Amino acid sequence: MPWDYMADAPAAVGLAQIAPMIRDLRSTATNTLLVDNGDFLQGSPLGDWQARNGGAPHAMVAAMNALCYDAATLGNHEFSHGLPFLEASLAGAAFPLVSANLARGDGTPLVPSHIVLDREMTDTQGSRHRLRIAVTGFAPPQTTRWEALKLQGALQSTDILAAAAPVLSRIAAEAPDLTIALAHSGIGSVSAQPDMENAAIPLAQIDGIDVLVTGHTHLVFPDPRHFDALPTDPTRTGPDTSADAKVGTLHGKPAVMPGFYGSHLGVIDIVLRQGATGWRIVSHRVQALPAPAAPAADPEIARLAAPAHMATLAELRLPLGHTRRPLHSHFALIAPSAPLRLVAEAQLAHWRNSLPADLSHLPLLAAVAPFRTGGRGGPQNYTDIPAGPVLSRHVADLYAHPNMPVLLSLSTAEVTDWLERAAIVFHQIKPSARDCPLLRSDIPGFDFDVIQGLSFQIDLSQPPRFDTKGTLLDAAAHRIAALALGGKPLPPNGRVLLATNSYRAGSAIFPGTARPPVARSDTPISNLLARHIAAQGSLDIAAGPDWGFRSMPGTTVTFDTGPDAEALADDIAPLRPEPMGLTDAGFLRFRLSL
Repeated sequence: MPWDYMADAPAAVGLAQIAPMIRDLRSTATNTLLVDNGDFLQGSPLGDWQARNGGAPHAMVAAMNALCYDAATLGNHEFSHGLPFLEASLAGAAFPLVSANLARGDGTPLVPSHIVLDREMTDTQGSRHRLRIAVTGFAPPQTTRWEALKLQGALQSTDILAAAAPVLSRIAAEAPDLTIALAHSGIGSVSAQPDMENAAIPLAQIDGIDVLVTGHTHLVFPDPRHFDALPTDPTRTGPDTSADAKVGTLHGKPAVMPGFYGSHLGVIDIVLRQGATGWRIVSHRVQALPAPAAPAADPEIARLAAPAHMATLAELRLPLGHTRRPLHSHFALIAPSAPLRLVAEAQLAHWRNSLPADLSHLPLLAAVAPFRTGGRGGPQNYTDIPAGPVLSRHVADLYAHPNMPVLLSLSTAEVTDWLERAAIVFHQIKPSARDCPLLRSDIPGFDFDVIQGLSFQIDLSQPPRFDTKGTLLDAAAHRIAALALGGKPLPPNGRVLLATNSYRAGSAIFPGTARPPVARSDTPISNLLARHIAAQGSLDIAAGPDWGFRSMPGTTVTFDTGPDAEALADDIAPLRPEPMGLTDAGFLRFRLSL
């Protein structure tokens, strides 16, 4: 539905907002296919309500049935509520699901690796032709790690590029006229690497794929504003055609990425011509069309979604407690954050009451990261809860994913490196530099963990110690300084218990996450948070002085945040914030003095 469940207000997003565009395009185009490339079952409070309360068919599946989808693939978040829920939800799907690199734990297919659609098409002269259109799909191989706690070995994944060769060989044997890859994978590195999360570019280079629908990273393609620095192939001596963000091609093949939450409808127009060797693409046009700016739900989709939508709203409007201070995430990437402290305290309260006896002697800490920090979600993608009642929808705002609590046993060296890995979100800043961008655009805010119970400084003059995969880059680099536990330096050879979430624990990109956890819980962290707020009744959460940047006199950086943040600038007074106006994307830019 075109509704912002966090703000409890209409919003120009969602399938019901896109549906009229789909109907209009179908009325003007003689030959169409409608496909989806994953993450359609989970990602909003409505999806989470459906998982808790069941009901068939799933509201999203019913809506997709009504729009007569031709095919879809599975994204990583389809598994966020476990395999039984996924299978029950898909049992009502009137469209085929495909995935070439996901299978059951015993290796048997979960859904077909591909399907060949027989469709009757009309040419420009009015003649009818039977076209055979193959559709296959791929998801990040990390899915099994990210959702390991929910899946319990019930799913196995294969490298996207390794899975592509055999499925495309099988497709070729069926001699289709066109092959579409639904790649729930982003547009990342040009060169092929093992277990790529964002493999769209090398995938497009493989023979046998004609058209790609990409996704996963919530960006828009084609759009030079979102891809202003596309990766290039260093092995090429001439013009690099691996990706073109103006026309929408990957290795010359039409490709689209249609945003997120129904923000855009990806449209690929292709012209086929029949020759001696069959049909071939002779021209194409790719667009990512934004949803209409005014919220307006398609009547049929609204009718189908009404029961789940209204039940979700009723649940989200339930009061849980009261906060004496505002809770916002506008500065969560540059200063201690009250919402993060609240989430950490909820996890710590849970584990204090259920800590294994043989571990009770170890210090208990909690790692937390902000979910809503602008970025790809835009200038309104921030938590902003005013002082006053705390409602159930605010919990969904504070903790947007159905992650489970996990407890890890880490050495103090691993704890230090955990923070080092988190700190790669920042650019290296040269002393006395002026107005350098502080944040890297290629790393999401939810990768920035802080650890409740520790105090530390981040030395931005140092290079990053790790890369995004957790690989050590520079053993001599140390951004984390003055690390202390209870006011005392962290012992060099000690151990601690770290409360984190199932997604982070399964990432294998943070230190210590390659080992099994010492304890886990089946209660979502959002539930723990709701219970904690209700038990506290009245909240008075202060951000605290837990961490900050090491002083760099004469050095300034720029930091972009939500446009409402100017009224809250006193929260970061030590950084002497100076508003610099709005960016073209609508963010408020501050100059900060280090």
